[in-house]
Amino acid sequence: MGLEEIELLRAELSALRVRTEQLEQRAQSAEDYRDLVNLQGAYGYYVDKGLWDRAADLFAADGTLEIAGRGIYVGRDRVRAYLTRLPGYGYGKLFNHMQLQPVLHIDSGAGTAKGRWRSLIMFGSLGGIARWGEATYENAYVREQDTWRIAKLHGVINFYCEYDEGWHRGGIPLLRSVDGLEPDLPPSFEYEAYPEPVIAPFHYDEP
Repeated sequence: MGLEEIELLRAELSALRVRTEQLEQRAQSAEDYRDLVNLQGAYGYYVDKGLWDRAADLFAADGTLEIAGRGIYVGRDRVRAYLTRLPGYGYGKLFNHMQLQPVLHIDSGAGTAKGRWRSLIMFGSLGGIARWGEATYENAYVREQDTWRIAKLHGVINFYCEYDEGWHRGGIPLLRSVDGLEPDLPPSFEYEAYPEPVIAPFHYDEP
C-alpha cells in the first residue's frame, strides 16, 4: 500500500469517526427527547389520580414547583407538601391533566433541558363542581444519575370556567394560596387568568 493510499484511508477513517460521533449524539438526543416526553406524561398521569408521592418523586432534589401564581416551592420535600394538599382521588372525582403540544430544547451533553407544554384540565366532583381549564407549562429538566428529573415546573393557568356555562360567560378567578402552606418564594410574575390575557414567558426566542 502506497503513501497516498494510506493517507486516503486515514482521511476516510477520520470522516467515519466524525460521522459516528454525530450519529451517537443524534441517538442520545432522540433518547433524551423520548425520556422527557415520558417524564412529563408520567407527571400528568400521576396528577390525574392523585398519586402525589409518585408525582413528587419525579422532581430533582432541589426542584421547584409554581402553579397558578401561588408562589414557588423549593425542593422535593416542599413539592411533595404542596401536592399532598391538593384534592384526593376517589369515587366521583375527576382531575385529568393532559400533557400536550411539547416544545423541547435539550442539551444532552450538559444533561439539561427546557420544555413548553399545554395542559388541558378536567376538574370536578359528582354532584358538585365541574370545570374546564387550560394551562401552559414552562419547565426545566436535569439529568440526575442518568435519570431525567423535573428541575422546574411552572404552570401558568390560562383559564378556568364552569363546564355548563362555558368561557363565553367569563372565567373563575385563580385561587392564590394553599391552606396551611406558605410558599418559599413569591410568584415569578403577577397575573390573572381569562378573561384577562396572559402569555407565559417563553424559554425560547424562536421556534
